[in-house]
Amino acid sequence: MNGSNNGDSSQLILALSKGRIFEDTMPLLEAAGIKVLENPETSRKLILATNDPNVRVIIVRASDVPTYVQYGAADFGVAGKDVLLEHGGEGLYQPIDLNIAACRMSVAVQAGFDYEKAVHQGARLRVATKFVHTAREHFAAKGVHVDLIKLYGSMELAPLVGLSDAIVDLVSTGSTLRANNLVEVEHIMEISSRLVVNQAALKLKRERLQPIIEAFERASQTASQA
Repeated sequence: MNGSNNGDSSQLILALSKGRIFEDTMPLLEAAGIKVLENPETSRKLILATNDPNVRVIIVRASDVPTYVQYGAADFGVAGKDVLLEHGGEGLYQPIDLNIAACRMSVAVQAGFDYEKAVHQGARLRVATKFVHTAREHFAAKGVHVDLIKLYGSMELAPLVGLSDAIVDLVSTGSTLRANNLVEVEHIMEISSRLVVNQAALKLKRERLQPIIEAFERASQTASQA
């Protein structure tokens, strides 16, 4: 079921996650003339009003944004490439890389662990990650045997307490790795956030959505060139 929410062609719902994606999306929304009236960091509301009575923002977990958009509970959303790779992107139109919330996905180990030697010796590595699909594909392409351990947070802890040999996680500045005596040993890919649109909404609400999509695209290109 990929139908758009409530059938009202004038109403739009945007799915966002709290934190960096929310903050980085605000200038793009403002470029489209839309201003969110409440801050999710201080408000406990999960549905936020905007200055446009026909546009609302819902606050969901980052990993749930594609699901809300896929099933039409939201018309469009902003999700990281990491989340979209795990989700698979089914039922989603992904028109723009917004060049926001940029970071990288990397393999990291505890300082002193000889990752290269372990890989070359054909050792079976235990790898803790939230990004099981991406990690599986990465190590399979390298011919490295791994046991993947699914975690939802505090990834850096896993090698420190012997749960895993390595982790696959998002890295921005690397400060959390350094603070926990971990080092990056392999770069997997660059990550940024994309606009995702429900395919049914794109047809039924094109008149409302298209100007917003175009404003997002212009603003994201301007920001990336700044």
